[in-house]
Amino acid sequence: MDVIDLGVHLPLLTWDESRSKPASLIEYVRTAKGLGFAAVSVNDHLQYRRPWLDGPTALASVVSATGEMTLATTIALAVVRGPFALAKSLGAIDLLSDGRLIVGLGPGSYRPDYEAEGLSWDERWPRFEEAIQAIRALWRPDGHPFGGTFYSTRGIRLEPAPVQAGGPPIWVGSWGSDAGLRRVARLGDGWIASAYNTSPEGFAESWAGLREQLPLHGKDPETFPNALATMMFRVEDDPVRARRVLDEWVSPTLGRTSEEIGDRLLVGPAEECAERLSSYAEAGVQRVFLWPVGEPIEQLELFGERVAPLLDLGGSVRESAR
Repeated sequence: MDVIDLGVHLPLLTWDESRSKPASLIEYVRTAKGLGFAAVSVNDHLQYRRPWLDGPTALASVVSATGEMTLATTIALAVVRGPFALAKSLGAIDLLSDGRLIVGLGPGSYRPDYEAEGLSWDERWPRFEEAIQAIRALWRPDGHPFGGTFYSTRGIRLEPAPVQAGGPPIWVGSWGSDAGLRRVARLGDGWIASAYNTSPEGFAESWAGLREQLPLHGKDPETFPNALATMMFRVEDDPVRARRVLDEWVSPTLGRTSEEIGDRLLVGPAEECAERLSSYAEAGVQRVFLWPVGEPIEQLELFGERVAPLLDLGGSVRESAR
């Protein structure tokens, strides 16, 4: 079986509506680090179908607890937040983490976020492509400024600069459409796919198509990285409870039917979770970001105890769980 690397999402969602705030993020990160997870990430919304803690703020709040873990946004809303404010905040996180940040960017798929900012939903794709180029220019103040239809970096200098020369690598989010993969190949330093919008078979097909595109833009398909984000998981032996979790929690939150996501996400017995992760590894996924459904720390520990020992993780998580 191919080796797969694991990271975790910060639990920004409040699954239990009776709770006024999410679990302790510091305790959660310490648990993940103790179990050997390699990375921690945040997703981004201004508003959503459930209460949602602000992503960049949450990531900044746990930097001191992450040790050597990679930090990531999977993804940050480059258009909704705007390239200037986003470059400023993510540049600060890269500086505070001593250069451990990967910046995953996407336009976002939740229309109310655009309505909240008074932005045109129909302009999201051209704005997104310009935003990527503007952020790169802002992180390379001695290079050429960017000027486009929507954004211009001329005369703007954001300081202090990120630690990583030229700024953190920018990975582009795409669900796997032909147009999206061409955008990843042209503008990205890596690809972030969405677990609830693909399958092992779908990922393998998209990955093959992306690898064909990369040489056209001077990029090596053998070294170009990828990750699979938003992999909701819950170790649950009772099939009735597992179905209820999908029907009552996950499905309405993601805006997908249980039938669409049931064979993609990890809600079920440990053996099924491990088998599905193995299928993604065989499809070419290099890293999976896990998002616990329910009590987040308890679920992380259950994963470490019951799922990780069934996987080939190259020493990550599995060794720490023994």
